[in-house]
Amino acid sequence: MNEKQLWVYLLAYNVIRLLMAQAASNAGVDPRDLSFKHTVQLWTEWAASGLSATKDSGRLFTLIAQCRVGNQPGRIEPRMRKRRPKPSPWLKIPRALARRKIERHGHAWETK
Repeated sequence: MNEKQLWVYLLAYNVIRLLMAQAASNAGVDPRDLSFKHTVQLWTEWAASGLSATKDSGRLFTLIAQCRVGNQPGRIEPRMRKRRPKPSPWLKIPRALARRKIERHGHAWETK
């Protein structure tokens, strides 16, 4: 059963990515610029209302292409925990300082 469940999740993921690719093709944008979560929410509502992807698919693709993911260049997050137990060291300095340190020296992996 676990294997079947895995295959169903992979199938659903690929269907969502296919919808995103078709919407991106119609809108003339890169598929990576579209929001996966937004596509899942639209598809769920679309299917719940009894509409199919083949019927009036242009409208669905237009709705999917409306929500784009913002480009976040230079986004660097320090791999240190602040409050929750994680396999990373505690963040004991300001986050901005930690980011600058990572930019200069890279991530320091510590084993405990």
